[in-house]
Amino acid sequence: MKARPHPLRGYFYIASAAFLWGISATLGRAAFTGHRLPGGVWLGTSLVASLKMIDPLILSQSRTTLSLAVLLPVLLARRGASALRVPGRDLVRFFLLGILGVAASNYLYYLAIQRTNVATAIILQCTAPVWVLLYTVVRGAQRPPVRRIAAVGFAMVGCALAVGFVGSGGFRMDVVGVMAALLAAFSFAFYNVGGHSVLARYDRWKVLLWVLVAASTFWIFVNPPWKIIAAHYGWQPWGFMLVFSLLSVLGPFSCYFAGLQHLEPTRAIVVSCLEPVFSIVLAALVLGEFLRPMQTVGIVLVLIAIVLIQLPERAARGEGLVVEPIE
Repeated sequence: MKARPHPLRGYFYIASAAFLWGISATLGRAAFTGHRLPGGVWLGTSLVASLKMIDPLILSQSRTTLSLAVLLPVLLARRGASALRVPGRDLVRFFLLGILGVAASNYLYYLAIQRTNVATAIILQCTAPVWVLLYTVVRGAQRPPVRRIAAVGFAMVGCALAVGFVGSGGFRMDVVGVMAALLAAFSFAFYNVGGHSVLARYDRWKVLLWVLVAASTFWIFVNPPWKIIAAHYGWQPWGFMLVFSLLSVLGPFSCYFAGLQHLEPTRAIVVSCLEPVFSIVLAALVLGEFLRPMQTVGIVLVLIAIVLIQLPERAARGEGLVVEPIE
């Protein structure tokens, strides 16, 4: 029998996932731009040059494939193959979640950045809380309280300001890029809702394992192994991709799925908006990048959104406070 959902644990897990995503973003920025890290540690000109040659598609693929290569033997050793099996019906759900959710959101996000810019890609992907909220309303799972609508709005505006959407190039229009970013938002919303559903019946490690299997299988068809071999990457790029996969996929997704076991999707996805906040703050602290006043305002708005979304809702007739069920 599964333990009773605990909201505070859920917020901690989701915030931890966002923090790890922030670390991976900072590491990636340091590597690809050649920033000097604290203590005078330099990544090395040869490593920086080799990392700039990594195809974004291969980087996306390696994140899931290398994470699977680390997780699978550990789970097989601890649980055995029989304990990791799932019924065919649920296996289809896992593959849909891994391909249409995790793999698609990752690929479409990188495509959006390539065709537009980082600010445009992030702000459009940050519309995901809106789609999750609309889904729950249409599905009839909850009414749209003003507080929750306000939290989603604050999160979107806060992310836009935090990533420099105002005063630094702003919105960059490209039909393919904009559509890719919006589809990435749908994919992100999809695996929040779908992940919450399957996590009600399976533990997070089994869900994460099959999601990674699905995403890795998808990438094999998109980018066959011989194309990766033809790139002739050395040990330094492969070492970076291994560390990057642990910090950007295996670690944060294990935390995120744990959070979804304790929180319903709207709350989880709003808290995930801490990701750009952590990225901006870490870049300022670790890489010495300047934090603009409007970015500070954006960070404050995201924090306000998280406070609003975690407050318990009142009953329709004011009969005290009620906590929403996990399902």
